[in-house]
Amino acid sequence: MAEEMRAKRRISALVMLAALALGACERLAPPPVPRGNRVDSDRLSQITKGVQTRGDVLALLGPPTARGTFDEENWYYISGHTQVMPGRYLELRDRVVVAISFDRRGTVQDIRQLKPEDGQDVGMVSRETPVPGTERNMLQALFGNIGRPSLDDSASSTMNNPARMGR
Repeated sequence: MAEEMRAKRRISALVMLAALALGACERLAPPPVPRGNRVDSDRLSQITKGVQTRGDVLALLGPPTARGTFDEENWYYISGHTQVMPGRYLELRDRVVVAISFDRRGTVQDIRQLKPEDGQDVGMVSRETPVPGTERNMLQALFGNIGRPSLDDSASSTMNNPARMGR
């Protein structure tokens, strides 16, 4: 009976020690790191649709994190906080994306704050495009160096050795 009580105490002590160790891991994590260009809500409220231009937005918010792929009409201000947790990968926390659209004249047309639900998953394609000329066949491997100058030939040649040019 006494042995059974000791075993239970040991197990409970180990469980408590493990819980404390896991709690300490969270405390050892580095602080979150800000990434991107966070848009201040006060500055964003100063932008009026149909009035401000690209220059005004640039002066108020700074350069965008990304621009439209095929045009200059869409600017994206992307920010977030990343944190490395012990024993885990880099985690992204509280991402904020502000999209500002311009018309052809460069005037603000629309301002949107995108949520995670607005994003779309992009499926990666596992195919690879073959690049000709990167693979050698058996004959090229065997006879590929025939006719090429060797290191000894080029070192003794007068063209590559300025000390022998006068001889």
